[in-house]
Amino acid sequence: MTFPVVGMIGGGQLARMAHQAAIPLGVRFRLLADTPQDSASLVVNDVVLGDYRDLDTLRRFAAGCDVITFDHEHVPTEHLRALEAEGVAVRPGPDALVFAQDKGLMRARLDALGVPCPRHRLVSDPADVAAFAAEGPEGWPVVLKTTRGGYDGKGVWVVASEAEAAEPFRAGVPVLAEEKVDFVRELAADVVRSPHGQAVAYPVVESVQKDGICHEVIAPAPGLSAELAAEAQAMALRVAGELDITGHLAVELFQTRDGRILVNELAMRPHNSGHWSIDGAVTSQFENHLRAVLDLPLGDPRPRARWTVMVNVLGGDYPDMYSAYLHCMARDPGLRVHMYGKDVKPGRKVGHVTVFGDDLDDVRERARHAAAYLRGDITE
Repeated sequence: MTFPVVGMIGGGQLARMAHQAAIPLGVRFRLLADTPQDSASLVVNDVVLGDYRDLDTLRRFAAGCDVITFDHEHVPTEHLRALEAEGVAVRPGPDALVFAQDKGLMRARLDALGVPCPRHRLVSDPADVAAFAAEGPEGWPVVLKTTRGGYDGKGVWVVASEAEAAEPFRAGVPVLAEEKVDFVRELAADVVRSPHGQAVAYPVVESVQKDGICHEVIAPAPGLSAELAAEAQAMALRVAGELDITGHLAVELFQTRDGRILVNELAMRPHNSGHWSIDGAVTSQFENHLRAVLDLPLGDPRPRARWTVMVNVLGGDYPDMYSAYLHCMARDPGLRVHMYGKDVKPGRKVGHVTVFGDDLDDVRERARHAAAYLRGDITE
């Protein structure tokens, strides 16, 4: 029996974890990576090195694959349309992926669907930003985002005056202005949808951000009402259906102080908010993403335990993380450690830890302790 080949464009940790999910399925995995040192390049057998921005490179890569999917959203939309026109199965397709690539298009499409978002509009210069601030009751500060290319806090500025608003326009791409939402916390609704329309929803999670980077995820979001959780899941499923998304969709949300939820960002790939599912759900986001792009029946997204907490391990001044394993594993045999094979650099995501159980305070303390010890923030 010949098993299909899934081609993933991008060699980061998402591709590495997707490959891990492909192994027990018997699905063959092919990678288009930038360098042999990329996180996924270190573990995938079939690696093609090349520039994802070059159409001929993409064509040669796709020739050995049954379906193409993504570790990131940065492949040029016109290249993906060219591949589709040549008969390549691209999932999610370019007509869906463009709404994760371009924040201006994403906001316009969500507006057309009546999906609640922060007040926003495209702005042309710092004076236009000042006009945007004056148009709404929130005033300053204003959040500015480059419409393309941003991630993990890059391409995002919080400005408090017209004078501070000049920097985003130097990138030479359109800039989106948004109100700075008065929120109590950030949430994420993760769903997976297959080409024939089957879809599953994971529990809505709380996502704790620092400096634009996800630090901690709690599944399910503590204290979230059943009604608001159902609203968030229904919204994510509707967006996935209306945009005809195949694969995993993460809908990042603000929970406002007056009890509403607003869409912050969309990601059409496995996402940091779903890493908890590797250990904490019956079927991980990575396995369900692979099932979806292959149009296989989707797996059960339900959690295995009452609570699961994932904490990202960020690089610090302590490069030898392996020496910390003895303490972490002896202290907590239930701890799950996932490392990405990356060189340790300050602030860089190099891994994550996961703990699950019935007591949220206990689970959260254990996960935070392990991440801090691996980073070198604590030594006992």
